[in-house]
Amino acid sequence: MRKLTFGMNLSLDGYMAAPGDDLGWGVPGDELFQWWSDRVGTTGVALYGRKLWETMSSHWPTADQKPGATPAEIEYARRWRDMPKVVFSSTARTVDWNTRLVTGDAVTEIRRLKAEDGGPMDIAGATLAGVAMRDGLIDEYALVTHPVLVGGGTPFFAALDNWVNLTLVENRTFPGGVVLTRYETRR
Repeated sequence: MRKLTFGMNLSLDGYMAAPGDDLGWGVPGDELFQWWSDRVGTTGVALYGRKLWETMSSHWPTADQKPGATPAEIEYARRWRDMPKVVFSSTARTVDWNTRLVTGDAVTEIRRLKAEDGGPMDIAGATLAGVAMRDGLIDEYALVTHPVLVGGGTPFFAALDNWVNLTLVENRTFPGGVVLTRYETRR
């Protein structure tokens, strides 16, 4: 069975995006950017909600062709394009960049994907991850906490009906005071 990880940058007060979907506070330094790139390079399939998909697909497919693109950005763009992706949306009509669109029940499709052979899966997007959290589908949480308080916005954690017990598997500090904590779900 494939492992499903929910990992995102978040503010110290627990938000993935500040009000107005502002992500400007979470710009990673070189070492953290490389960590994210390495994750993408080992991901078997990435699951996206529509909003985050639109953000990512508006930049990364051609980021390696922009003047001044760094070697790290070029590598990330290539890895992102090559990585299989699934977008869950009831409103999107088309997707591209090695991506498949699912308009039906997300839980059923995520369960099916988890049961397949293949590399680990990442899930991204607050609404989609919330659905997976509430259904107990997430095996690992990777919180990349930035030392900033944004005061509101899109929370990392969804409201849950039951407790989820976790075990700390990694704790790492990046330059600038960014802290990675990875937790596995105890079953």
